[in-house]
Amino acid sequence: MTTQDRWNAVDQYVTELLAPADEALDAALAASAAAGLPPIAVAPNQGKFLHLLARVMGARRILEIGTLGGYSAIWLARALPENGRLISLEFDPAHADVARANLEHAGLGAVAEVRTGAALDLLPRIEKEPGAGPFDLVFVDADKVNNPRYVEWALRLTRPGSLIVVDNVVRGGAVTDASSGDPSVTGTREMFELVANEPRLDATAVQTVGVKGWDGLLVARVVG
Repeated sequence: MTTQDRWNAVDQYVTELLAPADEALDAALAASAAAGLPPIAVAPNQGKFLHLLARVMGARRILEIGTLGGYSAIWLARALPENGRLISLEFDPAHADVARANLEHAGLGAVAEVRTGAALDLLPRIEKEPGAGPFDLVFVDADKVNNPRYVEWALRLTRPGSLIVVDNVVRGGAVTDASSGDPSVTGTREMFELVANEPRLDATAVQTVGVKGWDGLLVARVVG
């Protein structure tokens, strides 16, 4: 077996035991594929990890930056209490329509809302919206170029004790390349430097391997 085959086999093993097949989640992936969305949603075991983080947090308000087809939004929204709320931001109107339908199919239309537009345009409106925040958990999984700005906004929209999670921060190891001309890498490196120098955040990052290849995520706790 190749290394990638072994990674895939472990993901399959863990998923079958701890995040087994689920009709609504499977339907969300199928609908996303049918609509031509790129197959870049989080893996099932990663979705379960996000779900558990939200449950451990006792999250009542969640903000997601980057919806795609709503797969991760389903995992996160399922962690909310009945009076909880998830707001997810999606740039592409077609993707947002798919996500809304998937959330409705999962029975989460009452707690999960997808808003369409550029996140950096929508976030200032959310800041001014009565009752929208503060958010207990922010999941950032959008364009990597703007990761630093998304983290800055997450800080403005959270409270001490909240979590900020940023996905795809290892970039197949390219994050270590200070000379990279890839905007996704330079944006991610800037985000790391911002977090490292921000006294209001206590953070770490972990590498992940599996069906999504070699990547990782950053988890930061707001401490002040």
